[in-house]
Amino acid sequence: MSDFIARMTEKARMNPKRIAFPESASVPILKCCARVVEEKIGTPVLVGSPEAVEALAKENGVSTAGFEYFDNTSEDAKTAFAAEYVQTIGSKEKIVMKKLVSNIKAAMLLLKAHKVDCVAAGKECSTGDVIIETISAVGLQEGVTSPSSLGIAEIPGFDGPQGEMLGIADCAITAQPNSEDLAGIAIASADTVKTLLGWEPRVAMLAFSTTGSAEHESIDVVREAVKIVNEKRPDIKCDGEFQLDSAIIPKVAEHKVTRPSEVAGRANILIFPNLHAGNIGVKLIQIFGHANAYGPVLQGFAQPVCDFSRSAPVEEMLGNVAMLVIRAGAGD
Repeated sequence: MSDFIARMTEKARMNPKRIAFPESASVPILKCCARVVEEKIGTPVLVGSPEAVEALAKENGVSTAGFEYFDNTSEDAKTAFAAEYVQTIGSKEKIVMKKLVSNIKAAMLLLKAHKVDCVAAGKECSTGDVIIETISAVGLQEGVTSPSSLGIAEIPGFDGPQGEMLGIADCAITAQPNSEDLAGIAIASADTVKTLLGWEPRVAMLAFSTTGSAEHESIDVVREAVKIVNEKRPDIKCDGEFQLDSAIIPKVAEHKVTRPSEVAGRANILIFPNLHAGNIGVKLIQIFGHANAYGPVLQGFAQPVCDFSRSAPVEEMLGNVAMLVIRAGAGD
């Protein structure tokens, strides 16, 4: 276990949560759930037939001690939940019953109804499915117009405000954000980093220009996003547009940024202008900078959900769940 995941696990252990796992027919998911119980970070609530899950776990030598279930193969269980859901949340019983047939939809309804605190999915489901079902069931965080992802980069040799660590977004979800989207990504990233790591967020909005050194319509999008963040969330230190060096190297910032800034040269969160830059950027620091990138943390939703990489080993999945549990406890 890496030091970072160990720290996240230790923090999650202080406030365990109920986590819905819709992909109950996946052996890696069952192994991850067993680790969740073992590390005492939460209670796994598996969606599906308890008998089928127990049989699969036994076949693969996985302990199910501490597991709970929502049996969406049981008409009685579905009917009871649908009746309560309609009474407390709304909708029509027939619609809820139809949705409960799908494991991923059922997990999201459990989250909306506060029967669980968060949902962990994506090992078998696509990221697109996870996002669509989350938006449909629980919606977006206030001030956010599109979901996004945040990565935590640990870069050997980098000496920033948080040592070798940086928050980076969005590297996986929103391809071409407009100003509102970009502002929402910045807001969600600041909140995520503060919750997970306890940093005071200093958000740099990146571009190929620093405070007017170049002009282009794509830079106007970034500038407008900074204004929106400052208006909606004046509590967040957010500035730009900055080139990367101006955002993270104090001496460069002193030379290039002539106005006062609480972010220039001291940023701990970098917001890429689009997914091209984000995807390329994270791979550059991983390949050439030998960085570890943790996450990505799916963010921007009204309630916490995580999306596993399909190739993620159990240890990485455990780290994602630990971060999910921490976020689920943020409002306690």
